[in-house]
Amino acid sequence: MSFKKDLIKGIFQENPVFRLMLGLCPVLATSTSVQNALGMGSAVIFVLLCSNIIVSLVRNWVPAKIRIPIYISIIATFVTIVDLVMAGYLPDLHKSLGLFIPLIVVNCIILGRAEAFAGKNGVFRSILDALGMGIGFTLALTIIATFREILGNGTWMGVPLFGPSFEPVLLMILSPGAFITIGLLIGLLNWTDHARKIRHS
Repeated sequence: MSFKKDLIKGIFQENPVFRLMLGLCPVLATSTSVQNALGMGSAVIFVLLCSNIIVSLVRNWVPAKIRIPIYISIIATFVTIVDLVMAGYLPDLHKSLGLFIPLIVVNCIILGRAEAFAGKNGVFRSILDALGMGIGFTLALTIIATFREILGNGTWMGVPLFGPSFEPVLLMILSPGAFITIGLLIGLLNWTDHARKIRHS
């Protein structure tokens, strides 16, 4: 697989949210606003990138029987850094994301990439994989949050889009709204894939 494919596969073909259905817990909880989505996405990119680099560097020295605890310890180190930096410099965002920052430690996207990719490939490819998966996760989270925030609050990035007569669809900022939005977007992607296959057949 080329370096270009390592980078873009996580954005399109293997998008962790829309294609692999991974990391849905933080997606459901933090996609109520675009600001939250970008904050969570940035945290995931940082942790994914740093942990992939370290796992790739130490992979040949880690015994197979204890590789998962070692990987989790590496991931937890970078999650702690993100948590402390956000608490110190972005307290409002940190408060809004709450428990979901520490829970990045057990995010199946990050542990999955450490186990399935960084633990088997060199540093450069692991960096590309981390960036692709992180950007894909952030992009998916932001798209979902855009629909939810506009319909549920009448705002985008906190900026009002409609007049005072707008009545928000409160369902969209609740958990069912997240499931509905994700389901419709996945359905749209599957429909376009099917239409593309028919067109090229």
